[in-house]
Amino acid sequence: MWSSLISNLRDAFSPSKQPPLQLSSKPVAVEDLEVEESVWKSLAASIHDVFFPKKLPPLDLTSKPIEVEDPTQTEPVWKTLGTSIHDLFFPKKLPPLELTSKPVAVVDPMAVKRNPKSTALAIAAHVFVIGLIALFLIAGWRTRAIQRKQKLADVDIKPFIPLTMKMNQSMGGGGGGGAHDLVEASKGKLPKMAKTQITPPQIIKNDNPKLAVEPTIVMPQQVKLPDANMPNVGVPQSPQVALASQGPGSGSGFGTGRGGGIGSGNGNGVGPGEGGGYGGGLMRPGGGVSAPQVIYSVDPEFSDEARRAKYQGICVVSVIVDAQGNPRNVRVVRPLGMGLDEKAVEAVRQYKFKPAYYQGHPVPVEVNIEVNFRIY
Repeated sequence: MWSSLISNLRDAFSPSKQPPLQLSSKPVAVEDLEVEESVWKSLAASIHDVFFPKKLPPLDLTSKPIEVEDPTQTEPVWKTLGTSIHDLFFPKKLPPLELTSKPVAVVDPMAVKRNPKSTALAIAAHVFVIGLIALFLIAGWRTRAIQRKQKLADVDIKPFIPLTMKMNQSMGGGGGGGAHDLVEASKGKLPKMAKTQITPPQIIKNDNPKLAVEPTIVMPQQVKLPDANMPNVGVPQSPQVALASQGPGSGSGFGTGRGGGIGSGNGNGVGPGEGGGYGGGLMRPGGGVSAPQVIYSVDPEFSDEARRAKYQGICVVSVIVDAQGNPRNVRVVRPLGMGLDEKAVEAVRQYKFKPAYYQGHPVPVEVNIEVNFRIY
């Protein structure tokens, strides 16, 4: 046991290199070993082998190495080239190819009669699928019909008649004025009514003039209008009482119009309209008339010519907003060109307004709208 243990340790730390072993021995019949050998007998034999090892005869090897070709050896290039040229001009004749395979008999699928039910189901499935494809194609290609814009009925814009006048009385023109002030015309009483006007109403800056002429407006004296009980002259319906102002109009007078009158018209009378007297018809914001408010607007489209030229600007459009808040008589006041004027008119015609109010009821007014064309 000790000898085998020492031998195993020596082989583990210093293994000896030996040539391959070729056994030429033949099996020898040995006696049956005892199955149950005494432990003490085995221990004594192992100790004896340690101190008195058996001398074995020298090992006689009869094997010889076999000569093999070197797999890493390569032929010269000229030899390989010569072999290739020789095979090109003098190819080796191979024996004829003998086919040993034989065809296998199979059942002809076309010779078997198909079941009529399966044929009918296949045709029905194909028709259903083709019908679905056609339905989707038709639904995708069908364009929605363009709905024509309903032409709104023309609203008769009747002149506004004051409540103090009777229906059988004829309406005069109107008047307006201002001094290009930024503030709305101040509230005040109406000046004296006369058939002719010598001095238009205005803010008195000289309290002691050498030749005083009383300001007047051209109005029939039998017409009685609601007036404000105030010491200064101004627009009776104006809510502005903080500053003394004649309004943004022109030609002296008070209001947003022009001509030396009071209100939003053109003339030396009162109110909207032209030619003096008490105006009727269209009004303008200011002088007690509220401005209409846009509640629905449409962005204007660019014309192809303006888009290619990257042309932009502001187009001013005049529009009459009737008592129902609909735009009427849309026209260009300050054109822009390159097809943008038509686009501005087309967009403003689609607007919807909250109408202007005068003395608590809606009235038609004329306003200017700026349509901005800008490329972002």
